[in-house]
Amino acid sequence: MKNILITGGTGLVGQRLTQILLEKGYAVRYLSRSAGTTAQGVQKYKWDLKNQTIDQEAISWADAIINLAGANVGEGRWTKKRKKDLYDSRIDSVNLLHDYIKAAPNYKDKVFISASAIGLYGFGTTDDQFTEQSKPANDFLATLTKDWEVAMDKVASLGIRTAKLRVGVVLSNEGGALPKIAKPIKLFAGAALGSGKQLLSWIHIDDLCRLFIAALENESYQGAYNAVAPNPVSNKEFTVSVAKELKKPLFLPPVPAFMLNLLLGEMASIATRGSYVDCQKVIQQGFEYEYSDHQEALKDLL
Repeated sequence: MKNILITGGTGLVGQRLTQILLEKGYAVRYLSRSAGTTAQGVQKYKWDLKNQTIDQEAISWADAIINLAGANVGEGRWTKKRKKDLYDSRIDSVNLLHDYIKAAPNYKDKVFISASAIGLYGFGTTDDQFTEQSKPANDFLATLTKDWEVAMDKVASLGIRTAKLRVGVVLSNEGGALPKIAKPIKLFAGAALGSGKQLLSWIHIDDLCRLFIAALENESYQGAYNAVAPNPVSNKEFTVSVAKELKKPLFLPPVPAFMLNLLLGEMASIATRGSYVDCQKVIQQGFEYEYSDHQEALKDLL
């Protein structure tokens, strides 16, 4: 496999994954809302979710498709419209890919690797540990992710090797959760959130990209995998570690959960609740993490 088609390629993970793939000698192209070429020289094929169309050449060109498409669940209150956008950007995109893959020549020779999310499991206590066999929860994020994976399973039903990576909190200095946590700490206004006991199942962006590539290159990857680091950490401990790495003091009390609920509504659950997600299945695949401890990851990123 040399030709890799990426959806969501201009996002946080997509940009870093593209860089690593190109360094490894792969050819990379994107599915995007407009055709053309990115500033980095990556060719873009057009797809239109509203009208359910894809430039057929894109699917024919690709040996493998890496699906990263999906609106950011951490941006904006979860209004009825926002929830629909989150849903459509995930489920409609995979269903569209399914239809065009099915119509492509030699489609069974292709590989489909897709992002999913640990939101499938809902939230748990510090004693709960979620594996790939754990049952989905019933909240909004879990239902969203469950339906997302149902669409992915339709692709797998075509006889195509399909791997679903259930991604945790991605740590990067270019975006995502870490800069949002670090910014108030730099301004001497950092604090733990809620009880501070909620667990953060995280992964360094480079390990996540390496895991996508492992799933791409290793034919034994099939089905669901928890894309998280081996050692979850509490919100309080993580906040303290960020402050320590930035050499800034923490002296404010934790931000009460009710305040976050007032500010963010239902979306506050992402910050005030957590889960311990197990990654033993990934380890058993032979994958070796570069960053298995959050302090090592923070030292690299900050």
